[in-house]
Amino acid sequence: MADPRITKLANVLVDYSVSVQPGDWVMINAHTLAEPLTEQVLKAVLQAGGNPTLLLSSDVLEETYLRFSDQDQLQWISPTTEMLFRQADVRIAIMAAENTRNLSNIDPQKEQLRQRAFHHLMELFLNRAAEGDVRWTLTQYPCQAYAQDAEMSLGEYQDFLHAATFTDREDPVRHWQELHEQQQKAVDWLKGKKEVSLKSPHADLTLSIEGRTFINSDGKNNMPSGEIFTGPVEDSAQGWVNFTYPAIMHNREVSGVRLDFQEGKVVKASAEKNEDFLHTMLETDPGASYLGEFAIGTNYGIQKFTKSILFDEKIGGSFHMAIGAGYPETGSQNKSAVHWDMICDMRGGGEITADGELFYENGKFVI
Repeated sequence: MADPRITKLANVLVDYSVSVQPGDWVMINAHTLAEPLTEQVLKAVLQAGGNPTLLLSSDVLEETYLRFSDQDQLQWISPTTEMLFRQADVRIAIMAAENTRNLSNIDPQKEQLRQRAFHHLMELFLNRAAEGDVRWTLTQYPCQAYAQDAEMSLGEYQDFLHAATFTDREDPVRHWQELHEQQQKAVDWLKGKKEVSLKSPHADLTLSIEGRTFINSDGKNNMPSGEIFTGPVEDSAQGWVNFTYPAIMHNREVSGVRLDFQEGKVVKASAEKNEDFLHTMLETDPGASYLGEFAIGTNYGIQKFTKSILFDEKIGGSFHMAIGAGYPETGSQNKSAVHWDMICDMRGGGEITADGELFYENGKFVI
């Protein structure tokens, strides 16, 4: 028997996160392993009157493409893909994996080249989203590979995912609306503030947020969500951060990351594991060594690191920052083919102030 929570998740994605309307052109990107959720999303899109285009992927196909493609092929963008990113009204992405390390032995230079090729499309898409011209959301399907990474059984991981998305409750949308109201208090308080300072055993950093906007992330673009985020002024970051959780990009785990900033730029970067890959990503383009995002996680239903950034960046009591591209709706002007989130726990001690006023301490808002 199908898990009724999967149907509920599909309905939340279609009716709440992207609010599919009659006539919408809906791009659905999905992993073949996620067929039970993809089926329910497709059904919900059709019932809402949307016109779906379904694009499927798998671990094997992704690995084959990267392993056997040459430089010209890596830089080629399908006209069909370009048309979808330029014209679709809605994009729903459903991630899954059979092996989250399947690309570990692929040359990172090939992944970097592919990322650069897609950069103009992603920039276009983010600008469309900032202007309200396209609606998008991203989620994960509970599968064995994600459960294994999270050190859970599949059943435990399914329960974890549905608790984090509120789809284990009678009315998930009401809970997302309540979280929106709670986060909005912090967003309103931060309006007009100029400088943020972070101090903890793992960080000593200042950022300018002057003229920038904090976004209330409430289950629309990410499912699950639970964060407030902005794009710091590009040349403002000063200090250092030791990120307490591994940073994962393209299925590569980089642990023990420390970044030192001067005038906004990463001037020193080290890691205990996969340091070469960290440097490769920072050298992708000029914007990759500047911050595109600063955020505070607010989903206290997520308390465990699972090696999935979709969940981990929302951990209640943490902050995260992304090197590379920022979101235009925050006011960020940083451009890059990279957007790499890195997370730091604040629950064991630490504070964040804005213009000298304390507003966050030991993993909790104090305003």
